[in-house]
Amino acid sequence: MSAAAITMMLVAMIVLWGGLALAIWNISRFKGEEPESVQRDL
Repeated sequence: MSAAAITMMLVAMIVLWGGLALAIWNISRFKGEEPESVQRDL
């Protein structure tokens, strides 16, 4: 594997795993009340 391929692979892994970590952190940080009913206009 070339150096460019390894670099791109590492960047992609950081973006994917970093996004997953931020999503999990954001979900665990949320402490708000959930609404009793949700109504959507379709």
